[in-house]
Amino acid sequence: MALRERPEHGGATPAPGAARMLPDRYRWIALSNTTLGMLMGTINSSIILIAMPDIFDGIHLNPLAPGNSSYLLWMLMGYLVITAVLVVSLGRIGDMFGRVRMYNLGFAVFTFFSILLALTWMQGGAGAMWLIVMRIGQGLGAAFLMANSSAILTDAFPPNQRGLALGINNVAGIAGSFIGLILGGVLGPVNWHYVFLVSVPVGLAGTVWAYFKLEDRGVRHRQSIDWWGNMAFAAALVLLLVGIVYSIEPYGGHTMGWTSPRVYGSLGLGMMLMVAFALVETKVAHPMFNLSLFRIRAFSAGNASGLLAALSRGGLMFMLIMWLQGIWLPQHGYSFDQTPLWAGIYMLPLTAGFLIAGPGSGWLADRFGARPFATGGMIGAAATFVALQAIPVNFPYWEFAALILLNGVAMGLFAAPNLTGVMNSLPAHQRGQGGGMASTFQLSSMVLSIGVFFTLMILGLASSLPDAMLHGLLAQHVPHAAAYRVAHLAPVGLLFAAFLGYNPMKTLLGHKILAHLPAANATRLTGRSYFPHLISGPFGVGLTKAFLVAAGACVVAAIASWMRGGKYHHDEETTVPEALPIPRDSAALSSGDR
Repeated sequence: MALRERPEHGGATPAPGAARMLPDRYRWIALSNTTLGMLMGTINSSIILIAMPDIFDGIHLNPLAPGNSSYLLWMLMGYLVITAVLVVSLGRIGDMFGRVRMYNLGFAVFTFFSILLALTWMQGGAGAMWLIVMRIGQGLGAAFLMANSSAILTDAFPPNQRGLALGINNVAGIAGSFIGLILGGVLGPVNWHYVFLVSVPVGLAGTVWAYFKLEDRGVRHRQSIDWWGNMAFAAALVLLLVGIVYSIEPYGGHTMGWTSPRVYGSLGLGMMLMVAFALVETKVAHPMFNLSLFRIRAFSAGNASGLLAALSRGGLMFMLIMWLQGIWLPQHGYSFDQTPLWAGIYMLPLTAGFLIAGPGSGWLADRFGARPFATGGMIGAAATFVALQAIPVNFPYWEFAALILLNGVAMGLFAAPNLTGVMNSLPAHQRGQGGGMASTFQLSSMVLSIGVFFTLMILGLASSLPDAMLHGLLAQHVPHAAAYRVAHLAPVGLLFAAFLGYNPMKTLLGHKILAHLPAANATRLTGRSYFPHLISGPFGVGLTKAFLVAAGACVVAAIASWMRGGKYHHDEETTVPEALPIPRDSAALSSGDR
C-alpha cells in the first residue's frame, strides 16, 4: 500500500520514499509557505538594528548611559541566542511528533509575541526588559519555523528538485536579514511600534495557511525525549554566548571584558557543559544531537563550511553598518539621524547579489552536485573581503556597491548548494534533527561573529584612537579634563554610537561642555564631518583586520566544502521504482563524483 492515513487533517499521506509521486501543486504550496516563514523569521532578526534609536527614544532610555549597554546587547542578541539554543531540540521534536505540527505552532507563537511587542506600554528599564523578554518569545517561534522548514521541503521535493526549493528558501532567509534593515529604517521613524506590528498580519495569514494547506509527508519515529541532553546543551550554549556578548563590554579599566570573571567563568563553564553534553549523547538511546550524523562526510563538511560562512556574513553586516553610519554617510552630507535608513538603502546591492545567485545555484546543484558551487562561492567571497579592505575608508560608492554585489553573489552561490548537500545527506527520519543542527551552527556563528568582529574593531580603535581624539578635542578648546575623559572612554561606546546613528560628539561631550565652548568650535565638533574625520584612520585599522579575518574564514570554508565529496544522496526513493511499494528497509545511499 503506497498510502497511509494521516493522523491529522489533510487525508492520505505517502509512504516514506514516495516524494516523487506528490502532486506538483503541493510542492509549491510547501515552498511558498516555508519561504514566508523563513523570511519573517530572518527579517525580525535584523529589523531592530536600524530601528534601535527610535525604539530607545520611544521608551525614553539612553542605551549609551552607564549601565544601559546590557539592554542594547540583549535587545540585539536575545532573539538569536534563544533561536540557536532551541532549534535542534525543536527539529528533533518535529521528527517525533510531526514537522508540520511544530511548524504551525511556530507561526502561532511568533505572531502572539509580535502582538505583545507591538503593545509595549512601559518605559525606561522596565520597557527595555519587556522588549527583551518578548523578543526571546518571538525567537522561540522563529526556532520552531527554522527547525522544520528545510525538513518539510526535503520531504515534499524529490532529490532532483531540492536544490532549487532549498535555494529559494535559504536565500529568502538570508536576504530577509538585509530586508529587515530597510524595513526598520522606514518604519522606526514613523512609529517604533510598527517595527513589531508589521509581522502580525503576515504571521496570522501564515498560521492559517500552514494549518489548512501543509501536510506531514515525513517519517515519524516516536521516541523518548533526551531531557538531560537538552538541558546540558541549552545551558552550555547560553553560557558560551553570554560570555561572548559580555566580552566586548569594558571591565576593570580595560577596553574589553576578556579579563572579567563573568566572561571567562561563563566560557569555561560553557565548554565544560558542552563536553558533558557530548558524553551524555553517546550514552542515551535517543540523543537530541545525533553525533553519528557527523560520520556522513557531506553532512559534517557542509556544516563546517556553513558555520564559517555565517561567521563572515554576520561580521560583514555589522562592519558595513558601522562603516556607513559612522563615517561614510556623514562625510557625504547625511545627518546622523538619517544614517540608519540610508545605510540599509546603500546596502541593497548585497541583497541583490543573494537574490541573483541563490535560486539558480540551487538548480545547478541539483544537476551537478553542491561541491563546485559552494566551494567557488566561498573563494569568491574571500576575494571580495580582501578587495573591501583595500578600498579607502572614504570610498567612491560605485566601487563599494560593486564589491558588496559580488560578495552577495558569492554568498548566494554558496548558500543553496551547501544546504542542499547537507539535507540530501540525511536519512529521511532525521531530516528535522539534522536541519536543526545545521541551523544551530549558523545561528550560533552569527552571535559569535559579533564577539569576534567587535573585538577586532575595538583592538584597532584602542591602539590609536585615544591619542587622535585627545589632540583633536584639545584643538577645539575642549577643557583638558573633559577631553581626556572622552578620549579614554571604551571604544565600544563609540562603536555603539556609530551603530545606532547617534551624533557621537554631542552624546559624549554633553550639553554643559558644549555650551561653554566658542560657538564655532561647538558647531564644528557636532557637525557631520568632524567625528568621521577623527575616527576614520583608527577605524580603517580595525576594518582591515576584520575583513582579513573574514577572508580567512571563507578560505577555510572553501576547503571544508571541497572535502564534502561528490554528488551524494541518502534517500529511500532513489533506488525504488516509482510505481512499486517501498519496504521499510530499502534505504540506500547513492554517491558518485561529478
